[in-house]
Amino acid sequence: MRGAEKTALVTGASSGFGLLISLELALAGYQVAAGFRRPEAAAELLAKAEEADIAERIHLFQLDICYEEQVKVAAVDIGQRFGRLDVLVNNAGEAVGGMVEEVPLSGWRRQMETNFFGTVSVTQHMLPLLRQTEKSKIILMSSISGVIGFPGYGPYAASKFAIEGFGESLSMELMPFGINVVLIQPGAYGTPIWDKSFGGLEIAENSPYSGLLKGVLDYSRRTAKNSGDPQEVARLVASIASMSKPKFRYTLPRGTRLTAWIKGVLPNRLFQRIIYRMLGKQ
Repeated sequence: MRGAEKTALVTGASSGFGLLISLELALAGYQVAAGFRRPEAAAELLAKAEEADIAERIHLFQLDICYEEQVKVAAVDIGQRFGRLDVLVNNAGEAVGGMVEEVPLSGWRRQMETNFFGTVSVTQHMLPLLRQTEKSKIILMSSISGVIGFPGYGPYAASKFAIEGFGESLSMELMPFGINVVLIQPGAYGTPIWDKSFGGLEIAENSPYSGLLKGVLDYSRRTAKNSGDPQEVARLVASIASMSKPKFRYTLPRGTRLTAWIKGVLPNRLFQRIIYRMLGKQ
């Protein structure tokens, strides 16, 4: 197999966007190195790959992006097994929800360790392989939360704003090597990340933020119920992988693009008041 076919690495491939992206890339003909924090969580991906008759293109790698030694081992293994890396999809992440004052510092650290430092680590250790491959791509899964800091989303937004700045710097650093860096900013999609982050979040009655947090949780549930199909994001990633000149940023769905545009044209304080009223506040 070494050097014969294009290869993609997808981190966080056990569920959500990562699982769907892995399948779409395999359907597009890529050998997919699917990164898993826990290999036993691979059952759903493997079952869906069998159904689509693409199981031979899915290769499991134990890859907890918070452990640099695992990242190093994965980089060596991918190089030895495939001899190339054409696409890196930095997808692995989590969401820590809660008000800034009330989220413990350990939660902030965990959020940045996974969403930001883990992404940096994977990128650093995969770049030697990516530089060897002509016109390779690094796709960073950002979020509309990397554009708009929503109340109750402080840790998550901070990590995604960091990814945005990281991506801008990285893109210019890699221009001489022909490597395209792409930021994807999804809005509300029905993936497990929100259940994991906000599903168990309890509102303390004595919290000074209880009213606002209730509005945030109600809004998040409504948005999740009316969310877009995450398959749309997976198809976009597979399409970007084959593009010769992809754009730097993609924001989807259409309603999310509109929200980002409105933020860009309205005065900041006015935009913040509009968001506040959306949560049922005056």
